[in-house]
Amino acid sequence: MFSLFYGLFKYVFSKTEFHVLILGIDKAGKTTLLEKLKTVYSNSEGLPHDRIVPTVGLNIGRLEVSNSKLVFWDLGGQIGLRSIWEKYYEEAHAVVYVIDAACPSRFEDAKSALEKVLRHDDLRGAPLLVLANKQDLPDAVTAEELGRYLDLKKLDERVYMFEAVSAYDGIETSCRLGIKGSLEWLVGAMERSKRTETLRLRAGMAGPGV
Repeated sequence: MFSLFYGLFKYVFSKTEFHVLILGIDKAGKTTLLEKLKTVYSNSEGLPHDRIVPTVGLNIGRLEVSNSKLVFWDLGGQIGLRSIWEKYYEEAHAVVYVIDAACPSRFEDAKSALEKVLRHDDLRGAPLLVLANKQDLPDAVTAEELGRYLDLKKLDERVYMFEAVSAYDGIETSCRLGIKGSLEWLVGAMERSKRTETLRLRAGMAGPGV
């Protein structure tokens, strides 16, 4: 009887845990984004900008958003480090792909890297959030302009959204969702995603926790 009530309690009150990959080529602002998310969603301040250095390997962040637990895997974007990305695909519920929207000369590299990510079978069905970052800079293109440039294939097969953000200042305006709105969209997408159910079944868990 105890185990029955414990199982029911765990089902009702436990928070779903999602694993989210933060990907993008180097200098796109991935770690700055993660630190800003820590500031927005937790009581602790993220690292100041002058202490953020290029990621070599992996940064991990844990947050609670919309009654869900999110574990972020922020992976280094240098060419020599991108080969390790796929080691994390199989357990990821979603992908946040960050692009420096103020650096058009690197759009082609960002597009090529993202297309490779989307072709990988281990990420089939994973919701995708593409962030046109660095909107605080005057030359940054909009999310719509970036989406037209990328012209990504296979996006019809997954839930996705392009959004303009500034991981530096986190400012949200009436014309865009910003960091907080984008992340809350992603949580909703993961909750409705068939991939989430697939990963849950793979883990052999009957409740809402993953």
